[in-house]
Amino acid sequence: GFTGAFHYGLQVSIINSPSEYIQSFIRETWLKRYGSSPSAEMVTLMWSFIVSIYSIGGLLGSSSAGYLSVRFGRKKTMLLANIPALLGAALMGLSRLCGSFEMIIAGRLFSGVCGGLAQNVHIMFAGECAPRNLRGLIAITASTSIAVGKFVGFALGLREVLGVEALWPILLTANAVPVLVQFLTLPFFPDSPRYLLIDRKDKEGCI
Repeated sequence: GFTGAFHYGLQVSIINSPSEYIQSFIRETWLKRYGSSPSAEMVTLMWSFIVSIYSIGGLLGSSSAGYLSVRFGRKKTMLLANIPALLGAALMGLSRLCGSFEMIIAGRLFSGVCGGLAQNVHIMFAGECAPRNLRGLIAITASTSIAVGKFVGFALGLREVLGVEALWPILLTANAVPVLVQFLTLPFFPDSPRYLLIDRKDKEGCI
């Protein structure tokens, strides 16, 4: 769950660093396709789609969090959230190679779905698994993880790190790292006792 919140903070901040390079990529791709340079308004429109589509994905993920967390359980839902995140990272990372800025838009949408889903289920999962005396402390780890993710995103976006024209596709795939960590470690965690008792009627498993 912590890595899900970290992914959210990372993805929110990381898109701001290579903005000039992505807009230049949009112009180059448009010129190759249609033989003419796009207007400044069109570039701004495409860039607006890239930035704002993440929020639409977040809305979709948040809206489905309640149903999925009851249908599959908190842990399995967190694991399912990794799928759109990895798909989004792959689309954004391969966008320049494929010459498609639409892949960045689609990748941001999938990343938003993961962010919205993971954020809601993380708080549920962590709060229900935490001992009573640590419940308040565990609940605020979502905010802490988001802040750390934003910091790491801005740090990776520095020109001395990955914020250069040759490396911006790698920068956009950096969100796959916390997702892979969660994907590899979460199966070893127990499921929520509340989910096991109330939704699954598994009293023995809850205990």
